[in-house]
Amino acid sequence: MNVTEIRRPANMERITTPELAQTFIEEQIALIKEQVGDKKVLLALSGGVDSSVVAALLIKAIGQQLVCVHVNHGLLRKGEPEQVVEVFRNQMNANLIYVDATDRFLDKLAGVEDPETKRKIIGGEFIEVFAEEARKLDGIEFLAQGTIWPDILESEEGIKAHHNAGGLPEDMDFELVEPVRVLFKDEVRVVGEELGLPHNMVYRQPFPGPGLGVRCPGAITRDRLEAVRESDAILREEFEKNGLGEKIWQYFTVVPDFRSTGIKGGKRAFEWCCIVRAVCTTDVMTATVAEIPHELMVHITDRITHEVAGINRVLYDFTPKPTGTVEFE
Repeated sequence: MNVTEIRRPANMERITTPELAQTFIEEQIALIKEQVGDKKVLLALSGGVDSSVVAALLIKAIGQQLVCVHVNHGLLRKGEPEQVVEVFRNQMNANLIYVDATDRFLDKLAGVEDPETKRKIIGGEFIEVFAEEARKLDGIEFLAQGTIWPDILESEEGIKAHHNAGGLPEDMDFELVEPVRVLFKDEVRVVGEELGLPHNMVYRQPFPGPGLGVRCPGAITRDRLEAVRESDAILREEFEKNGLGEKIWQYFTVVPDFRSTGIKGGKRAFEWCCIVRAVCTTDVMTATVAEIPHELMVHITDRITHEVAGINRVLYDFTPKPTGTVEFE
């Protein structure tokens, strides 16, 4: 049966326990082996929840027949590329190709201010890099994807395009392997934990495909991008430390392209501001603003303004969705 025709059974029990996850894993391993045989499978491994769980499942099922390609476009959060290499290559012995394409992406994005144009450049360049790596490999007949059940439903209802192999060049005609396509996101996380993935990877926050590129409004510069990365790392560290890590649906920092006058070390500091965004939601159609304890925000502000180069102010975004969107760009 064509994998794209597989549907979630109406009577399928929700995967909420390690036992149910283990049963699912065993079923999928058998199905993957039957579908793939002794052929090779290619996977774009972003380090996100869905692709990471698919990678772990396939490693368990077919080992070195899986080829993972991790493209670092320079727009990932602090420590993420290193975690992908550590978990998959060093701990799981994955057949992992790591591509540092930071300069390539940032050179293409230089001077580009329009957010949609930035998104298209990042998406298009990612496909180019992935396709170049794929062409270097022999015997690849399958493409694995982290498609999940809400992706299918949303594409069928016309809410968003299904992120499948449609973007790849025509000379790459792969058969799809989508082992978690009948699962909801919460089920994917339960399966990921049972597969032994790190908790902070399995419960990683939603992260846009263009990465920090959409949290660096205006033309992306390396110094401002680094300010976003470092301030975001401080925010995540403090939220985790104070028990907010998994209570708030999404939180991040934004560093827009304008400066204001401040004072550092008794001298004038003409630097950027950092905007903190933290929202709670269940369906992402609407979102409310998270209430952060005042003392914690004071501490986060102190750390960001003293530890991150180029930032002299911290602001908090009180805008719900609507009227705002979750992301800035």
